[in-house]
Amino acid sequence: MSSRISLTRHLVEKQRVDGHIPGQLRLLLEVVARACKGISHAVNKGALGGVFGSAGSENVQGEIQKKLDIIANEVLIEANEWGGHLAAMASEEMDAIHVVPNRYPKGEYLLLFDPLDGSSNIEVNVSIGTIFSVLRMPEGDRGVEEQDFLQPGRCQVAAGYCVYGPQTTLVLTVGDGVDMFTLDREQGSFVLTQENLRIPEDTREFAINMSNMRHWDTPMKRYIDECLQGKEGPRAKDFNMRWVASMVADVHRIMTRGGIFMYPWDKREPNKPGKLRLMYEANPMGWLIEQAGGAATNGHERILDVQPRQLHERVSVILGSKNEVDRVTQYHHEAVSAAPAP
Repeated sequence: MSSRISLTRHLVEKQRVDGHIPGQLRLLLEVVARACKGISHAVNKGALGGVFGSAGSENVQGEIQKKLDIIANEVLIEANEWGGHLAAMASEEMDAIHVVPNRYPKGEYLLLFDPLDGSSNIEVNVSIGTIFSVLRMPEGDRGVEEQDFLQPGRCQVAAGYCVYGPQTTLVLTVGDGVDMFTLDREQGSFVLTQENLRIPEDTREFAINMSNMRHWDTPMKRYIDECLQGKEGPRAKDFNMRWVASMVADVHRIMTRGGIFMYPWDKREPNKPGKLRLMYEANPMGWLIEQAGGAATNGHERILDVQPRQLHERVSVILGSKNEVDRVTQYHHEAVSAAPAP
């Protein structure tokens, strides 16, 4: 790019153009970005910072927490609670919401985040990241409740992720496309490196955990079987498979060059609609993907139209290049139509 545009300048310009984003939202996003810089620093120190290993505790989902999970969670809370932009926060690592303490002014926004996605990859030096979503606090002069967070993804006013890899990259939307920023460590600021990201509608690359194939439902098996048949099969083209086991890394690859990411429902836990979290992962990633021209569904409906019923609700996720997502969704619809009436 001919001139270096910082994240702050980029957001200020969005605020000025027809008041596209309110000043308080701009300031909130700057604080989240600063918190991500702090997390990036902790991640980059690795073993030198004594942050490897298990913390010896479980989160609300019953998953073993890494030391960096807890550090990242604390960094985001401490950075955001005093700024006056938020009413409350919710995290994948916390059972209940975190209301801004009374000693700080309260704002009109709600922040949700997965502080460190893909943390099982920490020790093996594979890209991990932070995912965040911003909602507007419902109107009314009252206290904050968990119910206030239970808004469908289409109500988001900002969403993004920060991937900690060879570079630290922030990907952000405020509802008018997707922009990418790279952390300049010498200057200590995020710099705009790509505007208006677009995901190709077609792809020859899919991301899924193939070890679970025997547990999938018929539509998902059908889709993957067709991909694996390559040029000789009904798709008449060869596919590549990628799987990082870090949603941030897999989605970032799709943002960069296209592809489809799938984490479907399976028969191991039939009563759970999926593995990934609707509020902390699927909604922000789904909105980013849509803003870049892709699609995101749970196999049956648009993810952003799913009405949350609880803070840590899980969901099946199929997102990425539009034509492939539409095909997988179509296969699910056909399976429902063909099923015998109860």
